[in-house]
Amino acid sequence: MEVFNSLWFEFTKLPEITAIVLGGSRSGNNYDRSSDYDLYIYCGNIPNKDVRKLILDKYCSYIELENQFWEVEDNCILSDGIDLDIIYRNINDFENIIENVVERHQASNGYTTCFLHNLINSKILYDPHKEFYRIKERFSVPFSKELKENIILKNFRLLTGNLPSYDKQILKALNRGDLVSVNHRISAFIESYFDIIFAVNEFTHPGEKRMIDYAKEHAKFLPKDFEENMNELLSSIGSNINDVENNLKNIIDNLMGILS
Repeated sequence: MEVFNSLWFEFTKLPEITAIVLGGSRSGNNYDRSSDYDLYIYCGNIPNKDVRKLILDKYCSYIELENQFWEVEDNCILSDGIDLDIIYRNINDFENIIENVVERHQASNGYTTCFLHNLINSKILYDPHKEFYRIKERFSVPFSKELKENIILKNFRLLTGNLPSYDKQILKALNRGDLVSVNHRISAFIESYFDIIFAVNEFTHPGEKRMIDYAKEHAKFLPKDFEENMNELLSSIGSNINDVENNLKNIIDNLMGILS
């Protein structure tokens, strides 16, 4: 922890930095000594990578600078052996993303409220002008009826009932023997399925890790045979098409049970 604290404090000296927050398991109580750090650095402009490297070289034994697979990141191993992901975000762009979800009620194809979850559950380390605090306060509001309905409507239509719905795409891919496509479409099916479950229960989406456990722990409303259905679907990839079709039908029917 001492190495991590020294590192993030160095970043507070850079003029571009607006706020620094800690996310992931380390922002709460559900972590152990080996848990990695998810550090979010909010800024007007992302600091120059050479400047960042000068800081990271002091505290890290390994550095991957400027990875851009999802967001702009520096992925490192601290000198004490713990993994560190530093994510750089423009604070104005981030606020606009949350505004579109919370105030304009825009639903996505799965993961609608992930950024909101990240905002609400982040631990503020540095925020001298309370900009991050202001955004957090602005969007710390009850889950709106409009957002809930939009998430359910958009994602249920992706699950079933339309020509391009995922259930039809999965069965088409199975008929062709295209297991790569089957796996891809089942993943998309699960993304929309969990977005609906979290919306029904009016809590934010925690991200792609441990979703079954999170839903079991926090959700008041879960479909019948929730975990069993998920496990059967995932283990049915490459099996008899009738089994997959029955699994999909059971999942959708049981999901409808918590929507009525």
